[in-house]
Amino acid sequence: MADYNNAVEDMNEILKVRREKLANLVESGKNPYEKTVYDFDAYAGDIKAKFEEYEGKTVKIAGRMMSRRVMGKASFAGVADSSDSIQLYVRRDDIGEESYAAFKKYDIGDIVGVKGFCFRTQTGEISIHAEEIELLSKSLLPLPEKFHGLRDNDLRYRQREVDLIMNPDVRETFRKRSQILREIRAYLDSKGFLEVDTPILVPIEIGASARPFKTHHNTLDMDMFLRIETELYLKRLIVGGMHRVYEVGRIFRNEGMDTKHNPEFTTIELYQAFTDYHGMMDLVEELYKLLAEKICGNTVIEYQGKQIDLGHFERLTMVEAVKKYAGTDYYDWADDAAARAVAKEKHVEVPADATKGTVLVELFDAYVEENLIQPTFIYDYPVENSPLAKRKPDEPAFTERFEYFINATEFGNAFSELNDPIDQRERFERQVAARKAADPDCTAQVDYDFVTALEYGMPPTGGLGFGVDRLVMLLTDSASIRDVLLFPTMKPLD
Repeated sequence: MADYNNAVEDMNEILKVRREKLANLVESGKNPYEKTVYDFDAYAGDIKAKFEEYEGKTVKIAGRMMSRRVMGKASFAGVADSSDSIQLYVRRDDIGEESYAAFKKYDIGDIVGVKGFCFRTQTGEISIHAEEIELLSKSLLPLPEKFHGLRDNDLRYRQREVDLIMNPDVRETFRKRSQILREIRAYLDSKGFLEVDTPILVPIEIGASARPFKTHHNTLDMDMFLRIETELYLKRLIVGGMHRVYEVGRIFRNEGMDTKHNPEFTTIELYQAFTDYHGMMDLVEELYKLLAEKICGNTVIEYQGKQIDLGHFERLTMVEAVKKYAGTDYYDWADDAAARAVAKEKHVEVPADATKGTVLVELFDAYVEENLIQPTFIYDYPVENSPLAKRKPDEPAFTERFEYFINATEFGNAFSELNDPIDQRERFERQVAARKAADPDCTAQVDYDFVTALEYGMPPTGGLGFGVDRLVMLLTDSASIRDVLLFPTMKPLD
């Protein structure tokens, strides 16, 4: 009791009252935190959705009391469980004088268990006529009246539990996130893909441009890194004869944060032997159409005020896209110097030694991406920025790679995977050398284990990776990645 009393003295008036109530409950032998099991047998959402089946039936529900209106010998209260909220009708004569007196001392936010029969009030509201009610857990902090507005977003993300309590639409977003993952898994499983897990802690920093998080393994006395992709391990499984694999993987990149980026995020990478990047395009188009229909009920969805048709994807090569939106044709550039001159004319900065391929990518970034509102595949990327993709046999300056864009945002990346170990080794070594030239402290290494795996022979393979979080944003009409991550990375308040 002394601990409780000391806590009461330090709290403001509202909090003191709640702690006094708790202290009284504990003193009377009714500590609400000692409750263990409550055998509820119904959900509010089911009762409301299937009222004809529940009318007159006695049920037991459990949830958080969100409102209460006391009217003498009878009261109304609102209780929310994980499915929905429902009204309670509580009468002193039905639950007993002692229980009713205890009920009137409950606070908004308390967790309660209720037994009663389902009925509809004179105003037509589906309700539960309580016959028993008990306190299952005490809420010591008052709930906010509202969680809204730009100023409150930071608090919403930091205290997601309160956000979920107060905003049913937020709970619905995360319910849909779970459904999206189930549908993706079901689709890939139906296509014969096998879900696998690969290491999150990896022994080397690979040469890719993404910056990793670094840690240290005490027993092995070696630095290790949180993975920035799942690609190389998955392709080693293709070598091993697991010809259709995918991973729902948490990825970590020690980089900036904005409405589209969080340091940890979820991707799905999948690899299929004996197909190419065109096979991956077909898979993406089929999957996104299915998801739109399953999650949104239509292939045409609304995202941030724009109508997006997920039932149709345009297909453009990068050369075609730059010609369309930047008004210049790659095939008219005589050499690298001519390409750099075009970049200067278009007011696009490029390195002094930029190649035609580098200039093409820079012009794409400057002129094209912002125009790709409807779903669009951009394919055939220059070899300069595609170290893991197979070259086009008839045009070796380009690779069999595509990215797809929706609402001017890149959503996924795919290749006809490079399976020539000699070419792969050379590209990796050039990539690592370029990283170290730009940053002498860089610890990137060539993944020679992966090169060795390729030397055993990898069949022709199509590979695809896409971000789950951006997809959830799209299908739930969420403006920020923080709206679809339960606990996004936040700067400490201090």
